Amino acid sequence: MKSPIPDYLKAVLDNARSIERGAPASYIETLAQADTSKLAVALAMVDGNLYSVGDDRVEFSMQSISKAFVYAMAIEDRGLPRVLEKIGVEPSGDAFNHLSLERGTNRPVNPMINAGAITAHSLVEGRTAEERTERILRGLSQLAGRPLHVDEAVYEAELRTADRNMAIGYMLKAAGVISCDPRDVVRGYIRQCAITVNVRDLAVMAATLSNGGVHPVTGVAMIPQASVRQVLSVMTTCGMYDAAGDWVSNVGIPAKSGVAGGIIGALPGQVGIATFSPKLDERGNSVRGVAMCEQLSRDMGLHMMDVSQIAGATVRITVATIVPGAAEPDHPNCARAVVIFSLRGAVRFPGSERLSRALVRELGAPDDGDPGSGAHAGCCAVVISLRDVYSLNTVARRILHESIRRLVAEERSVVVVDPTEVLQMETPEAGKAEMARLRVVKTEMEARNSIGGIGCSAVLVQDDW
Repeated sequence: MKSPIPDYLKAVLDNARSIERGAPASYIETLAQADTSKLAVALAMVDGNLYSVGDDRVEFSMQSISKAFVYAMAIEDRGLPRVLEKIGVEPSGDAFNHLSLERGTNRPVNPMINAGAITAHSLVEGRTAEERTERILRGLSQLAGRPLHVDEAVYEAELRTADRNMAIGYMLKAAGVISCDPRDVVRGYIRQCAITVNVRDLAVMAATLSNGGVHPVTGVAMIPQASVRQVLSVMTTCGMYDAAGDWVSNVGIPAKSGVAGGIIGALPGQVGIATFSPKLDERGNSVRGVAMCEQLSRDMGLHMMDVSQIAGATVRITVATIVPGAAEPDHPNCARAVVIFSLRGAVRFPGSERLSRALVRELGAPDDGDPGSGAHAGCCAVVISLRDVYSLNTVARRILHESIRRLVAEERSVVVVDPTEVLQMETPEAGKAEMARLRVVKTEMEARNSIGGIGCSAVLVQDDW
């Protein structure tokens, strides 16, 4: 069985591909020449599993997406009180390159506009622009899980048109916000923006924020939890420039965009999202990227203010052997293994994704790189127990339906235990070939009887999920 999630992401990609609005950033020569046909989306779960489709290996410069992570580094290096002395946290309502400071304090309004980002760059540990850039490049590489580099062509192109950012730098120096050479700080900031990534990198980086600062793949604590909270808060209110209000209303995920066409979203405790498409709207956000994020949020119920989706879900695998009853002592499933996948709690996208992944791993072909995978490919039946599930949202139900449909299509015997009918799945009509392979029942006894005959029992042999 293959996971249905990549197929769903391809559908999201295809829906966005038809959108023709927007244009690449025209004020930076290299970005103006970007291939606007490129399109990609990636999801990284907080336990490290990654899905990506489209042009997911195409590299592009981080641009303003780097602001979120450099802000976290500034907090780590200087402490939050010191950073708040220098940079505010209020939405500006202005363009990202607006020349303005907060009234009364002379601080940049927030760290997601250029004035605040240049200030954050100056607060990162390092005596020179080179040392600060090296610290940033090293930190971002650790978050991505691979060495990143600066695109020198992008850097040189941005430097040629850096008059406005230089003006912001001098404004910050005149206001006493920064004390070092404005030219060095702006050059370092531009190099920071020219660091290249792909959507897979960004999804993992976003998932690190979603996972409380712990890298989802390595398990290493990369960003202190207090810093993560601060960064996600500012991303929520300021991450999409002067479109932040529309974004929170329509998508509801802390996010940051960049003018090369990337967008990241980090939903705490659940998932990191990344999209890429170079065509931008008038606010500097990727048109197709916004559309993809809107669909993901809508379909998957990811809006952080969705109060109908409370609590979490767990998945557990149990393996049992069928012992036939007196009524059918020679049942063909005698002494054969049954794999039981049990869901518990309020199931949203992450819970259904984990179940789908467990089905693929346990029942698919063995993978040399994943010891234990395919261990139960030859089981006589698959049981999906929803006994302890008290709610399913729309996307979780859809993923479960599709996963069950794929198991049945592989001619596996599937029994769903659904006492409260949360799955809302009908068994096939009488006469259809699938009828013999799928049953939806209300109790474990009915499940056992349908697999091993009347009066059979099951002996536990493995319970390790």
